[in-house]
Amino acid sequence: MTESQYAQVAQDSADVVIIGAGPAGLVLGNLLQRAGIDCVVLERAASAHIRHRARAGYLAAHTVRVLERHGLDEGIRLRGQEHSVCEFRTGAGRFRLDYRHLGRGETHTVHPQHELVSDLLACFVAAGGRVRFGTEAVAVRDADSPAPSVTVREGDGRPARWRARYVAACDGRHGVGRRSLPPGAVRRHRRDHGVTWLGLLAEAPPSLDAVGYAVHPHGFAGHMARSAEITRYYLQCARGTLAEEWSDERIWDELALRMRASEYGPLVRGRVVQRAVVDLESDVLEPLRYGSLFLVGDAAGLISPSAAKGANLAVLEAEILARALTDALTRHDLEPLARYSERCLEHIWRAQEFSHWMIRLLHGTRDPGKSSHFQERLRRSRMASLRDSRTHQDWFAENYVGV
Repeated sequence: MTESQYAQVAQDSADVVIIGAGPAGLVLGNLLQRAGIDCVVLERAASAHIRHRARAGYLAAHTVRVLERHGLDEGIRLRGQEHSVCEFRTGAGRFRLDYRHLGRGETHTVHPQHELVSDLLACFVAAGGRVRFGTEAVAVRDADSPAPSVTVREGDGRPARWRARYVAACDGRHGVGRRSLPPGAVRRHRRDHGVTWLGLLAEAPPSLDAVGYAVHPHGFAGHMARSAEITRYYLQCARGTLAEEWSDERIWDELALRMRASEYGPLVRGRVVQRAVVDLESDVLEPLRYGSLFLVGDAAGLISPSAAKGANLAVLEAEILARALTDALTRHDLEPLARYSERCLEHIWRAQEFSHWMIRLLHGTRDPGKSSHFQERLRRSRMASLRDSRTHQDWFAENYVGV
């Protein structure tokens, strides 16, 4: 559609148009709404979809503090479960770290992301916030001007346009925010870690009272509680693996083998309700701004799931941007917006470094079953240091829980 044709379509406006109703978009929307800033959240999916979309579930202490500070923590207070123990299993034995007593003495809160999204959405709507579900953002236009706009496709296929003073892209790595950046506007730093996981969601109670990290000659296996009835598991697999190749029986047998269930106790089995292959990769965009367009959450940078940082970084960035936008729109102070990218990137790169360290800790080789004596000996040395060194444990705890 041409510019003149778009001029004919229905138009609406808001001071801040937020693309995406995930944790980043909804935290940002709630904070702007409470500051009296006119904003709208555009989400291409239906409300029911985002309320049930399974994602991460471990909230860092800082994330919980942000939600508490702004009165967005009711769901966490009612249903969140404090968690502070991780267990490592290798051929040399197993050991546990209770990071409540290490580093800064902070813990995680287990609260599935779809429940957090439901909580944030309820708060936003109750406060009069505008959310447009079934509205697909097509392009961010004139982002290098003081009057950007977002062209959208409504649920019935009709084109429309939202005019804004600022646009916040909270719509992930494949979203319109990134796609609307002109060539050369930002630098993209990307790393393929060469490791692939089969991500699994099982209708089964947790099998241990800790996050479980198992290293085995067949590859890595992970255990992460989601609720009393649902558990997240991971299995390292060869690059190019298809999720449907793995039957429930094969999955549970391989998990039991790698997690050494014969030595440390059986796994509670159940129906595998979700399986997806994930190639572990990371990227970071610099800067996180192009004119009036700001990148938040996975749109700003993708981080591997090895250290559960994605949603926590998204909440941190949303709070930083909300404060900066409020200063710009209510006090005409543009300095915080100018520093948004720099402030966020400091946290993003620290999280990326720890995520990379975790990948090397848990994977001796890129391909399970293929030996690399040098890499494997390095991995064993890292694990032994984490097991035996209090200094190393304190460093791990501070970075594992923090953002």
